[in-house]
Amino acid sequence: MSTSSLASSAFEHPIRIYWEDTDAGGIVFYANYLKFFERARTEWLRALGFGQQALRDTSGGMFVVSETAVKYHSPARLDDTLVVTAELQTGGKASLSIAQRAYLRTPNQNDRLLAEGTIRLGWVDSTTLKPGRIPAPVLEALK
Repeated sequence: MSTSSLASSAFEHPIRIYWEDTDAGGIVFYANYLKFFERARTEWLRALGFGQQALRDTSGGMFVVSETAVKYHSPARLDDTLVVTAELQTGGKASLSIAQRAYLRTPNQNDRLLAEGTIRLGWVDSTTLKPGRIPAPVLEALK
């Protein structure tokens, strides 16, 4: 997949693969893609002006992952450079579905899809963990 065919409205975050990301076979351990997705979502929120700790401090709430679905297409290896995307799929007052993809970034700009998934986030009170409403400014910024 070429870089130009990456979703134009998707946020992009670069990731370098380190030794600690790989398994005994020398490829990225499958669960680490969820970590990469988390980093991209966090940086996306930060780019929109919402650091997660500051958001928690000012609103008393936070996002929690309630569901994940990931499909793996091809492995990444030590020292690879990835680009991980995050894009709002659906949004409501208390939850969001985020479409995410991880691509291998290649020098010839023929990026290859490695993994893709959907992450469902819910908004909860950070003390009680009871569901709540996502702050309006966050919803506005995401849409």
